[in-house]
Amino acid sequence: MINKLADSEAQALAGVKDGATVLIGGFGTAGIPGELIDGLIAQGARDLTVVNNNAGNADQGLAALLKAGQVRKIICSFPRQVDSYVFDELYRNGKLELELVPQGNLAERLRAAGAGIGAFFCPTAYGTELAAGKETREINGKHYVLEYPIHGDVALIKAEKGDRWGNLTYRMSARNFGPVMATAAKTTIATVHEVVELGALDPEAIVTPGIYVSHVVKIDRTATQAGGFKKSA
Repeated sequence: MINKLADSEAQALAGVKDGATVLIGGFGTAGIPGELIDGLIAQGARDLTVVNNNAGNADQGLAALLKAGQVRKIICSFPRQVDSYVFDELYRNGKLELELVPQGNLAERLRAAGAGIGAFFCPTAYGTELAAGKETREINGKHYVLEYPIHGDVALIKAEKGDRWGNLTYRMSARNFGPVMATAAKTTIATVHEVVELGALDPEAIVTPGIYVSHVVKIDRTATQAGGFKKSA
């Protein structure tokens, strides 16, 4: 019997190894899998490469993972917000590598990994420092930059509902990078607020089919911590 439901975050994260590339869903704090990030901190894997849209807010979530010293490199689009002081300190002190990727390119590089695409040409970043050292090509009179997929060892995502086969649906903007990251990783771990019986999810409404999901962890519903605020005095 296929049953991908894990008893805890610790059980689902037990296989994450040092040096892994970890794709973490979320757009700012929307859809950030905070419980799985906390579980990864407790699990202790180090020397990680983390892929996320941002580089953490305040001291919670991804910022807490950075602060724990477990991340060697981050690949993201928006590393700096008004409350990104954890990232700022680590980066300025040479303790964290950064690969800056335009947001559309980030999403497409992840999608390409899931779709089995070897590389693709994209116009974004042509003529800028982000294109330095990359192959460029003129196609039909327009200039493009060659970009490669981003493959993950593990994806940590937050969904709304799931079943024991791993089929997932999402809630509004919490969906963001979750679907493409699920397809781009060897192992995908998802939290859900509700576990439903097989057949309860409308097949036409399933966003991430269970074939892409390895473990599902049920979590309590809590208010999302807002980001973008300055550190308290």
